[in-house]
Amino acid sequence: MLTESFPRVILSHTPTPLERLDNLSADYQTNIWIKRDDCTGLAFGGNKSRQLEFYIGHARSLGADMLLTTGAVQSNHVRMTVAAARKMDMEVEVQLEHRVDRDQPEYHKSGNPFLVKLMGAKIHYYPLGEDEDGADQAMVERAEELKKAGKQPYVIPLSNARIPYGALGYVDAAEETLKQLEDLGISPMRFFLPTGSASTHAGFLLGLVASSCSIPVQGVCVRREAVSQQQRVLTKIDSIAELMSLPMKVVADQVICDDRFLAPGYGHSNTATQNAIELLARREGILLDPTYSGKAFAAVVDALLKGDLGHDDHIVFLHTGGTPSLFAYPELVSDNREGFQI
Repeated sequence: MLTESFPRVILSHTPTPLERLDNLSADYQTNIWIKRDDCTGLAFGGNKSRQLEFYIGHARSLGADMLLTTGAVQSNHVRMTVAAARKMDMEVEVQLEHRVDRDQPEYHKSGNPFLVKLMGAKIHYYPLGEDEDGADQAMVERAEELKKAGKQPYVIPLSNARIPYGALGYVDAAEETLKQLEDLGISPMRFFLPTGSASTHAGFLLGLVASSCSIPVQGVCVRREAVSQQQRVLTKIDSIAELMSLPMKVVADQVICDDRFLAPGYGHSNTATQNAIELLARREGILLDPTYSGKAFAAVVDALLKGDLGHDDHIVFLHTGGTPSLFAYPELVSDNREGFQI
């Protein structure tokens, strides 16, 4: 196990299932698999619990007794950080950023912010949404105030300025997934996953490469355009590879970033994403969110509609969770919306 030397806590129900989507596979005469990291078990599940295992492991190794982090109003990371803190009996404060311009009251009151309040986190607000360094610095300054009050806070960062310990969780997940595929006797032609903060993308790709696996990983952009996202992923990979003392080098050509489904931007849906959410819900009873997993599955649907996959081909979609944020987008089930036809 590549990550065994690093401190961690156990938060996730792993290994998560790797399931064949039988109905969609029959519809499109191919083999579509889904890695169910929406089933990690912590407060509605999602990819962040794997990451938090290593952040909190590091925090505890430093003697921390509370967690601080920042994210958008509907941040899955914020929700799961609060849940992890509660499970580990740690104090927690979070900061919500004004990253998405949405007037709907559901966006600000239901889904993730509702759960954060239910779990009793102290909430701060940050007026900007595209200022990662500033958002992190606000949390660092709050941490200094708490230290003066006798606390031992640990800041889980948003920007690339610090070591992304959370990416270790997806180095681990890559090894887990490869073992499942080996047991099934399957060699997929491609993995699909959302790429935003990039810890999932970077960790998963690095885990594959470190395991001598050359299967491409198609990261579907959810926050920034492809060129910027590729550099972000590479920076995180370099940081984690150095931390792990890995000898190999991941090069730019190995980092695939697809921004065709990004517009109109982070936290905003589009027709392809809405179609993907509806398709998976109605054909498989599996729920996606409009910010992350829905956009990533839109890339899968695009490949299916283009006929890129044959009868004997296999692909794997990594479902990163985000289910609570569905309740922040009531327009997904509007009476005025026309249904998507396969």
